[in-house]
Amino acid sequence: MPDLLIELFSEEIPARMQTRAADDLKKLVTDGLVEAGLTYAGAAAFSTPRRLALSLDGLSAESKATREERKGPKVGAPDKAIDGFLRGAGVTREDLEIRDDKKGQVYFAVIEKPGRLAADIIAEVLEKTIRNFPWPKSMRWGDGPLKWVRPLHSIICILSDEAGAQVVPLDIDGITSGDSTRGHRFLAPDAFSVTGFDDYEAKLKRAHVILRADERAELIWHDATNQAFALGLEVVEDRGLLAEVAGLVEWPVVLLGQIADTFLGLPPEVLQTSMKEHQKFFSVRNPKTSRIERFVTVANMETADHGATILAGNQKVLFARLADAKFFWENDLRVAKAGMDPWLESLSNVTFHNKLGSQKDRIERIAALAREIAPAVGADPELAEQAARVAKADLSSEMVYEFPELQGLMGRYYATEAGLDASVAAACQEHYSPLGPSDDVPTAPVSVAVALADKIDTLTGFWAIDEKPTGSKDPFALRRAALGVIRLVLENSVSSKLLPVFQLTVLKHMARVRGSEYAMMADKAALALIEAGKQNEAARVFEALRAEAADTSDEEANKKLLAAMNAMAADLLSFFHDRLKVFLKDKGIRHDIIDACIAMPGNDDLTLLVKRAEALAETLATDDGENLIQGFKRANNILTQAEEKDGVEYSYGADIKFAEDDAEKALFAALDAADAKIAPAMAAEDFSTAMTAMAAIRPAVDAFFTDVQVNADSQVLRRNRLNLLSRIRNLCLSVADLTKIEG
Repeated sequence: MPDLLIELFSEEIPARMQTRAADDLKKLVTDGLVEAGLTYAGAAAFSTPRRLALSLDGLSAESKATREERKGPKVGAPDKAIDGFLRGAGVTREDLEIRDDKKGQVYFAVIEKPGRLAADIIAEVLEKTIRNFPWPKSMRWGDGPLKWVRPLHSIICILSDEAGAQVVPLDIDGITSGDSTRGHRFLAPDAFSVTGFDDYEAKLKRAHVILRADERAELIWHDATNQAFALGLEVVEDRGLLAEVAGLVEWPVVLLGQIADTFLGLPPEVLQTSMKEHQKFFSVRNPKTSRIERFVTVANMETADHGATILAGNQKVLFARLADAKFFWENDLRVAKAGMDPWLESLSNVTFHNKLGSQKDRIERIAALAREIAPAVGADPELAEQAARVAKADLSSEMVYEFPELQGLMGRYYATEAGLDASVAAACQEHYSPLGPSDDVPTAPVSVAVALADKIDTLTGFWAIDEKPTGSKDPFALRRAALGVIRLVLENSVSSKLLPVFQLTVLKHMARVRGSEYAMMADKAALALIEAGKQNEAARVFEALRAEAADTSDEEANKKLLAAMNAMAADLLSFFHDRLKVFLKDKGIRHDIIDACIAMPGNDDLTLLVKRAEALAETLATDDGENLIQGFKRANNILTQAEEKDGVEYSYGADIKFAEDDAEKALFAALDAADAKIAPAMAAEDFSTAMTAMAAIRPAVDAFFTDVQVNADSQVLRRNRLNLLSRIRNLCLSVADLTKIEG
């Protein structure tokens, strides 16, 4: 069975596109060959800056002949139906056969396809692949219609076996296939021919081209770390940069350069970012001082002076960039030490969202919210508010304008230089976190308060203007913000109700969106809610507003505002519950267990909600817990049917004096014992103890259903036993809504 080698040789392919392009080449070609009837044993794709390559082992020499019988319309069917069948089958009327079927005679088409040589199929598939290749961006050159990421120069397409190698004939807009390629642009520019993949890879290496991207990356890292180690330094690891640089060179030559002393005072992150973003340099750190003192650049060329000229040119460009960074840093420090007021004022001209105001408006909201949240997370309200006011000041700095990815980090430096409290400076950097499921979560109280306020303001704002995520679309990353709030709350064990916070913040957003009439109401309502500390005081607040403010005396307007606020806050809480289900599912907690806990009061305290869910999951993992669910469902079903039949609710009145059976009396005792433990445990939010006490009634419940007939002939006994089942139901439902549990 022959092997196939394909190479598409072009001008330099952008590094960011190479890996995806190699995968696309492999998928398109292999899928096309398999669809045409060829099989293969293995496939591997490769990329360098100037070529994509594909190697297939054990390819079929030809496709097998096929015979397919396809059933068509009935004889006598309309001509349109028959013609459509003929087109689909690729046959004529004369080729059709008439056969008897259960419902009469029908047409059959017998489609026979002869086998085809692999070379013919490969040429067809490769041409289709090249002409329809999914580059993110492509270009045309010359007069032809062909598009490629950069001008395509040559194509290798050869089949090789024990007998030798043959070129698969192919001509695409004047570019004909062959068996030759070229090596390094400068070190080995002459063409050479190859006979197969092993020969191809070996000759490329002799021509100063390393075909495999992972081999180039490993060589770069090995040489860079060795050169740094020799000087007692270490290379700052950056896997993304390593992969990118490996895609920029075919023959990597690692050079170690030095940073001038005048730039060593810059924050290490500034040096690292400037070198990475502008020059694609690796940073080299002194482990004793943590300063960035040198850099590593990777050339694509060996020179007689061992890279000295290349290094000198790179240093010249780098120092010009670092001079700019030093200028930005010094200017920013002057503003920071003066209090950052110019930056904060300039944020009034930066729009956050046309319906939600400027960044300065947003800062005012976040500062007020951080102050309110602070006690719940153990933070000083004054520090939390101060941190929220300066946390985004660095957005106006020259350094962040040049390097947006440094936002937050530079805020920490500037807050420190301004003499602010260390917790305030830390919050400037940490309040953006967590940005994803693997990002670290802040633990410092002030940072947690500002991070929560930032994310909650964003969520409530977009809810207030009805810009919620839909389907897979989430342009404002609101799902990520909600997950951030969930992780902040859970990983810091913050026990606090979110619903009043949502209501208050939604109300403030509604005030901005809906005009001055609501503004007065919102301000007063917000103040009263803060003083009252809970949402159930809202009605009293609005009553007071109607008496105090002439322009808010419209009772219907007040009711609509309150209803809208409550609806938005409730919908946002539901969104959080959906995110929480996904979060807990990854931790092994079933969705029905979460639903059973969400259905209980206090479901806006996420920490308690998760504690309840974890305790329920732990209980249901035991035999007692699992069997109790069955007993609960049996009791609930019997009780529900009886209540529907009798038209009454059996919710109280079970009396032990009417108990006749020992199992019945034992159940009374078990329920009394469980009640004595569950009530105080639930009051103390000790869900584990409550769940254990609930599961402990399982033997008594099992014995009751085994020994006692609920629907007794005596109506007195029947009512008493139904009320006893009601006690089982109520006791279980006081812990979690077990009706939500599946199975």
